[in-house]
Amino acid sequence: MTTVVTSGIDLLATAVEDQAVPVGRVDWRPPMPGTAADLATVATDPLRSEANRRALEAFLGVTARLVDVAPAAEVLGLERGQFLHAGPPITWDRASGPLRGGLMAAAAFEGLVDDPEDAPALFESGSFTLDPCHHHHAVGPMAGVVSPSMWMFVLEDAASGRRTFCSLNEGLGKVLRYGAYDDTVLTRLRWMRDVLGPTLQRAARATAGETDVTGILTQMLQMGDEAHNRNRAGTLMLLRDLSPALATSGVDAADLAEVFRFVGGNDHFFLNLAMPACKLALDAARDIPGSTMVVAMARNGTDFGIQVSGTGDEWFTGPAQVPEGLFLGDYGPDDANPDIGDSAITETAGIGGFAMATAPAIVRLVGGSVPDALAATRRMHEITLGENPRWSIPVLEFQGVPTGIDVTRVCRTGILPQINTGMAGKVAGTGQVGAGLVTPPAEVFPAALARLAELARGRGDHL
Repeated sequence: MTTVVTSGIDLLATAVEDQAVPVGRVDWRPPMPGTAADLATVATDPLRSEANRRALEAFLGVTARLVDVAPAAEVLGLERGQFLHAGPPITWDRASGPLRGGLMAAAAFEGLVDDPEDAPALFESGSFTLDPCHHHHAVGPMAGVVSPSMWMFVLEDAASGRRTFCSLNEGLGKVLRYGAYDDTVLTRLRWMRDVLGPTLQRAARATAGETDVTGILTQMLQMGDEAHNRNRAGTLMLLRDLSPALATSGVDAADLAEVFRFVGGNDHFFLNLAMPACKLALDAARDIPGSTMVVAMARNGTDFGIQVSGTGDEWFTGPAQVPEGLFLGDYGPDDANPDIGDSAITETAGIGGFAMATAPAIVRLVGGSVPDALAATRRMHEITLGENPRWSIPVLEFQGVPTGIDVTRVCRTGILPQINTGMAGKVAGTGQVGAGLVTPPAEVFPAALARLAELARGRGDHL
């Protein structure tokens, strides 16, 4: 029997089906404009196939374990007046409202100013320094601001000894990472510095290496979390692992009760472990000549940037987009800042928006429908190098999550990575205004492809 294969719009396919002829629909899309020559060059790069195999294998070989909790001054070497932020590099004059608000809160928290409102003049004058978290083996959600006195989770891959870092999660609403800086924000930060951090340090050091964060991610994906905007199961499993050590830590009973109350009541607490676990694995795939695998996606509220294994530490940037989703209270699209945060490291690793099929309840937070969540995960397989057998999705017959975003596949199909994210108010001090879905600016992938093609041509010239 004859079968007709069609692509593009359904008009022809429907007409043929009406004549009782079997039709095979192909979801073919033209490549992104202007990428054909670079796609051809990279496709013929003799290093590409083996480089991508090595990058994916390196990523899959990492197991992240919690080994310590310590101040940023100790583990990152931050000094007074030095601040880290989410996303690619940026200066104060281009910083978005939530990033400015987070920096203002951090300056007051560090005692550099008495009033957060006094901080902008010092940032404008260059008195303080800014640097991306990613440049220090760290990641930070939303504004991602890190200052010397903030406590950090420390994760380690025992096989290589490499480490990554992330600040502790403050909860939702009016918090520093969403750009808020009022007295409630500063009071919470001081309690985290004086009580939460030291208490978690005792437990982390007493159980160093026993909390398998990669393993918890495996379990939580089976329990309805996608590890970006839903971390309920992960947070409870973390408490399960640390509770015996916390109970015998010698911490004052009232302080210990408050720690349990704070962590147990903050469903996002585990996000700040999921993020450095993803970075630890992706960092293992860095700096492999010829590899087209994306190893970081990050946003600073103004720019969206990606880094690629085969292009070193170079950032490819475009304007951050405003997410589409659901808003809190009376807030609406006009109140939302463009996308911000290092938390897209989860999608870069194949979870978060890439694993929405494992967490259909997430659509109640970010919008869309359960079929949309399933379709998003299936679609991400079209732009990735493989699957992660550790992290699987029950509703899709335990198929591994799509893993290893491939610049060439994005450019060839025009399919952009799906990210689910919180939304910060665009005015400093506002806090969270909603949550939704967003994609990177399309132009960052052709820019990365062009650089990969340039490097491939350079290697060919030396053959």
